[in-house]
Amino acid sequence: MNDEERQQIARIEQELAPRDGSGSVGRRAFLGTAAAVAASLTPALARAAKEPPKSLAASPPAGFSPFNAPGKVVKVTKADSLQANKLYPKPEAAKEMLTKALTELTGKPDLVTAVQQFVHKDDVVVVKVNGIAQSQMATGKELVLPFVEAMIEGGIDPEKITLLEQYAGFFNATRITAQNAPKGVKIATHANGNATMDDRLIPGTGTRTKFVRWLTEATAAINFALIKDHSICGYTGALKNMTHGCTINPHDFHVHHASPQIALLYAQDVVKSRVRLCIADGFKVMADGGPLYKRPEFVKPHDAVYVSTDPVAIDTIGWEVVEKYRADFKLKTLTEVGREPAYIKAAADLGLGIHERAKIHLKEVTV
Repeated sequence: MNDEERQQIARIEQELAPRDGSGSVGRRAFLGTAAAVAASLTPALARAAKEPPKSLAASPPAGFSPFNAPGKVVKVTKADSLQANKLYPKPEAAKEMLTKALTELTGKPDLVTAVQQFVHKDDVVVVKVNGIAQSQMATGKELVLPFVEAMIEGGIDPEKITLLEQYAGFFNATRITAQNAPKGVKIATHANGNATMDDRLIPGTGTRTKFVRWLTEATAAINFALIKDHSICGYTGALKNMTHGCTINPHDFHVHHASPQIALLYAQDVVKSRVRLCIADGFKVMADGGPLYKRPEFVKPHDAVYVSTDPVAIDTIGWEVVEKYRADFKLKTLTEVGREPAYIKAAADLGLGIHERAKIHLKEVTV
């Protein structure tokens, strides 16, 4: 881990530290409504807020309609799926669980055909991984690489696939390397920089940002996330992995428990038009102490993989899982401790997916 990454970790730890008894985590009070935000802007920024930004929406290749199943989440469980070290999944178990999850989701007979329902041979694909908690809890190579291999077997040129994380130290935690990744696949880290788009004001936040070029240059994104407590926003999963993991100033979107900023960021055309599939590495669950690996006593095996095209539905289920483990640990709920992940419902209100539990179809399969 280099000095820049250490500084980023220190910044995160500072943001996670309680400020006062009110539960506030921000450097300034969050302006909760669009009217309040507009009132706080300079005239130039106020004009920009009213002008729609240049469209950066991606379109699938001609004639291709990616599989989409709003509200459907598939969970696959396999007992004893972790290696003896209890840190990483067994490679054969991870691939079996991924295969079963995606074939159940799509109705297709095998992993390659299932993956072809999400990405086309002419797509440029970015695969967002997550390693901020370091190797003790990252989206590991055992789950990510079989998906990448299936994309290649399905006809995608390896050189059109990029595996992306924020910092090199975070990426290294996945244990994916140039040596074990398929030849030609690119590995990239952005260090909160390397964005080529014009900066844009995110409506409702009063804050401007850019998304990194590996996302804006892709036509499709695959989102590998985790199931974790987050000491600022309560829960971190699919939505936050793409928003705070792909912008140049994620720290500026943490105030007011990052709600509704996560939803507002994901609602940007850059993100919502690209993410085709969300995969939650649920081999372990972090019930408290996230997003870093600060309280290992609250990390427990879960032996599961979740998949969905609906980021709101999969995060709703993930939040539910975290609450179950918190109850098992005799911890208060996230709402009781002032960290309800309200951004998940906000994302549903923005049309990004389904949050109402009765409308989410969770299919559970054991292999």
